[in-house]
Amino acid sequence: MTYTRLIGATCDSIIKLIVRGLALAKISPNTLTFIGLMINIFAAVLLSQGNMWAAGWVIVGASIFDMVDGRVARQTDQVTKFGGFFDSVLDRYSDLGLLMGLLVYYASINRNFYVVLTAIVMTACVMISYTRARSENTIPKCKVGFMERPERIVLFMIGTLFDRMAPVLWVIAVLGNLTVVHRMYYTWKETKRMEEEERVLLQNAKLHGTGHLKQAAAVQNS
Repeated sequence: MTYTRLIGATCDSIIKLIVRGLALAKISPNTLTFIGLMINIFAAVLLSQGNMWAAGWVIVGASIFDMVDGRVARQTDQVTKFGGFFDSVLDRYSDLGLLMGLLVYYASINRNFYVVLTAIVMTACVMISYTRARSENTIPKCKVGFMERPERIVLFMIGTLFDRMAPVLWVIAVLGNLTVVHRMYYTWKETKRMEEEERVLLQNAKLHGTGHLKQAAAVQNS
């Protein structure tokens, strides 16, 4: 076994123990999600004060709650549609809270360029989530692009713990907006494919009668 796999297996074992303990304690998964938000807000306060290293470790702690809430829900048979929605909404608050902390910090030291860059990153984070949510109202799935939330959180940890926040912001700003463009292109391609399939079905329906017409109408309304 390689060192990488050993580290991964060890971390997974620790997470499983945490999940088992939380499941036995009968803590609601939604409560875990809320606790994760509160921890991230504390990290945002530390970021606003320029205490990057401490904020990084707090973000690590918050990420544990991000990882276990869904597992606890599955293990305790508490998976609900609202739980997924609640988790997604609070994740957005967590992300924006951390970035607001950075905004305050850069504004306090008169780094106006990085205030703007952080605002661009905030926009990218919102649009990454929005494009997927809006796209999946039209097509079945739009989970494409590199810069999803886990990648952004890992980059945040690297930036804070190793005092490399400025390069991290550049990476998220560029790759985040490329992810938005990728999702727009993917949605365009999928909708064109679906529209072509509907057009072919409608043509066949006209040629072969009402049975195909009903099938084409069902596809169009699905």
